[in-house]
Amino acid sequence: MSEHEKINEEDFKSVLDTRGLYCPEPLFEIRNFSEDIEIGKCFKVFADDPAAEEDFKRWAKRTGQEILRFEKNGEDLVFYFKKKK
Repeated sequence: MSEHEKINEEDFKSVLDTRGLYCPEPLFEIRNFSEDIEIGKCFKVFADDPAAEEDFKRWAKRTGQEILRFEKNGEDLVFYFKKKK
């Protein structure tokens, strides 16, 4: 998906909210949450731990997940993932 394509919120019905959790908890949560997501499906993750930005990017690279978009809204970090494997 190119950056110019619009994210369709309907594709992101699976949502994980890790706000209020701090390293390493958000990473444990996303790992467990993603196990239940089918390959090819999209999911959205909210975080407010500054370490989550780098942690989630490394996790995606290590596990082969695709980050479709990343946004910062104030203290909130919002990741849009697609499960690739």
